[in-house]
Amino acid sequence: MFRNFLKISLRNLWRNRKVTLISIVGLSIGLACSLVIFLLVDYMFSFDRYQAKADRTYWVVTDIRQENIVPTDATPRPMGDVLRQEFPFVETAARLENVSRRVMAVPDGKGGFLTKFDESRNLCFTEPQFFSVFDSEWLSGNPKTALATPNTVVLTERYARKYFGSANPIGKVLRFDNQANLTVTGLIKNLPSNTKLRYDAFISYATVPTLLGADGKQAMQDWADVFTVCFVTLREGTPVERLLDAFPIIRKKYLTTPEAKKLDFHAIPLPELDHLPQYGGRSPKLILYALIIVGLFLTLASCINFINVATAHALKRSKEVGVRKVMGSSRGQLIGQFMVETTLVTLAAVLLAMVLAYFCLPMLNSALSVMNTDISIGSLFRPDSLRWFVALIIGVILLAGLYPSLVLARFNPVAALRGRLTTQQVGGVLVRRGLIVMQFFITQLFVICVVVMMAQVRHIQKADLGFQKEAILTVPIPASTILKQELVRTQLAQIAGVEAVALGADPPAAYRRLPVAFTYDTHTQPEKFPTVVKVADKNYVPLYGIKLLAGRNFRHNDTTNNEALVNETMVRELGLRSPDDVLGKRINLWGGDKIVIGVVRDFHLSSLNQAIPPATLLNYYRENRIASLKLNPTTISVTLKAVESTWNALYPEHVFKADFVDDLLNNFYMTEHILLGLAQVFSLIAILIGCLGLYGLVAFMAESKTKEIGIRKVLGATPRQLVWLFGREFSRLVLISFVLAAPLGWFLMNGWLQSYVYHVRFGWWVFAITLGSATLITALTVGYESVKAARMDPARSLRTE
Repeated sequence: MFRNFLKISLRNLWRNRKVTLISIVGLSIGLACSLVIFLLVDYMFSFDRYQAKADRTYWVVTDIRQENIVPTDATPRPMGDVLRQEFPFVETAARLENVSRRVMAVPDGKGGFLTKFDESRNLCFTEPQFFSVFDSEWLSGNPKTALATPNTVVLTERYARKYFGSANPIGKVLRFDNQANLTVTGLIKNLPSNTKLRYDAFISYATVPTLLGADGKQAMQDWADVFTVCFVTLREGTPVERLLDAFPIIRKKYLTTPEAKKLDFHAIPLPELDHLPQYGGRSPKLILYALIIVGLFLTLASCINFINVATAHALKRSKEVGVRKVMGSSRGQLIGQFMVETTLVTLAAVLLAMVLAYFCLPMLNSALSVMNTDISIGSLFRPDSLRWFVALIIGVILLAGLYPSLVLARFNPVAALRGRLTTQQVGGVLVRRGLIVMQFFITQLFVICVVVMMAQVRHIQKADLGFQKEAILTVPIPASTILKQELVRTQLAQIAGVEAVALGADPPAAYRRLPVAFTYDTHTQPEKFPTVVKVADKNYVPLYGIKLLAGRNFRHNDTTNNEALVNETMVRELGLRSPDDVLGKRINLWGGDKIVIGVVRDFHLSSLNQAIPPATLLNYYRENRIASLKLNPTTISVTLKAVESTWNALYPEHVFKADFVDDLLNNFYMTEHILLGLAQVFSLIAILIGCLGLYGLVAFMAESKTKEIGIRKVLGATPRQLVWLFGREFSRLVLISFVLAAPLGWFLMNGWLQSYVYHVRFGWWVFAITLGSATLITALTVGYESVKAARMDPARSLRTE
């Protein structure tokens, strides 16, 4: 029986190639998008869940209690050691410190370097216990002793090849940031991409005190500063509540200074941290759940498209059904026959979807390169992924095939053979209208989301940040002596095309913005709110075009400078009426008194997601980390080469790396750009699937209204009036779906906009664009088939068979 069903199904599908192709393409596009989305979500949820001890390993984080809570993903340096030694329920704890913007060099044995490498993210300091907490496959070395002593390093295969080629790296030496020689004591396999701790060089934590200098030992016991990431693995069977109960004990015993008492500790399950944006997580669960819903919507839209095309084609198969019933076929056999056809179409669509997904995934990985994603189609065949994939295929077969099969199987054989089936007998009109409304609803919801996201991204790009960002280049300053810095300033300023040079710790808007407690004027207690300190020299404010509202700018760049600039928000938070009221007043921070000499206009210190905080600008040369260069826009390429040549002459032991400020600012909104790109693609897919569904329904209407159109033409109806028969129907459906989509779209996108302190206003224009685009898409899709039906010769449509 099944072989007979299969043979007949293949014949029918081939005979109706046009309908088959539309069905397969519609299903495959929706399924391909769903596959890509589900593979992405599955990848994001898999982070660090593969670790053998993931279910009992926790990331200890710290909240700093200021006027507002400042969450950090780190702890004071002594935390891991205290947990190991004083709490028996802790199996082990490991400390880790990130290393950024450092240089790793391969010495040539003659006092020089064979190669220098700028390392931004892939290096860290850690303890031997790290390899007890996290799984790693060792190729050489002992995990218990490889990092036990200072100046040792463990490399992954990738970085061993990068530094030493095919040679055995064990025992070889690397020069770290021109400060210490590191001996390679271990080699491990490359870590998988789905870990938040994707490092390639692990430097012994015991090296940190020597790099900190004379105060190194004291800094390692400091409980006031939050520098170190701490992981804790509990003994089997130990509830996390015991770890949480340990934190108050630690606070009472060790947090004795006013600054330390502001720290609160929490424990977060290891796999959960990547889903918490406040602690540096890059994949919030809300976004992942939203992507799952998008995938389900696209799958639903493609199934609706299949149903519409199948029911539109049903009239042409009515005689086949009538003959089968007369010959003795049961309803169950007919349903089985049509379900086999649906299964074949679905399987063909799944194969095509996998091919499409295979070619789309590299583009997705490229778009998400900042997150180092490595998603492949092979992930689909892992046991857990395979389960939901099979469930998805079965769900699509049932959802897409069951209703058309039931419709076809219940035809009256007499009416079918006489060609007198009504539209109600070929699938209920209300059902088909409901399906089209659902497709329009999905499409218009996507359009609303894309329009709002595009407006917000444009607002971000065009917003007044309070400072200039165009044609400003930043280059690092590795040295921290005033003599070297003045030499850097002088030589860079002499380059043709460099209009101005300023030194500071970072650009006006940057990721680093730790709050600092301070006292104001004659007050003896710290203010209730902290201030964000920006390090800047006398050229910084004019170079970035920051407006001075009162007082004056810095005049000198010397070591005795005790002056400060504050922003408008600082003045308001201090309760002062005018910027002039703060001039000449004392603020005490960073261990000394500063005199306020000027007030600058508010400028953004981070992304538009956050309000502008109280800020203080200090001319503190020891903290200068970058040189900002204002370039002539007409000679940028030539000037860049000259800057690189001059910088390399100044710092031959380091690697040149330059960034334009506007590129750095774009990094703030990487998530928004990624989401916008995904939303645009999925919207186009939803529109395409919707167009296919519309084509299916208008084809059905043209088939069912053949005689009505013929009679109307005989009675004098014009083509325009006949086309309106279709237009009136679809206009109502578009309007109904808009009424349903608009409130939900407003609710979702208004909530998304609230995550930005500065955002566009959600106005009527969003709905106007949505409704207009839906109407235009419908007119274009319906127009061809409706005009074709209206121009049909009435003699053909009224002919009695």
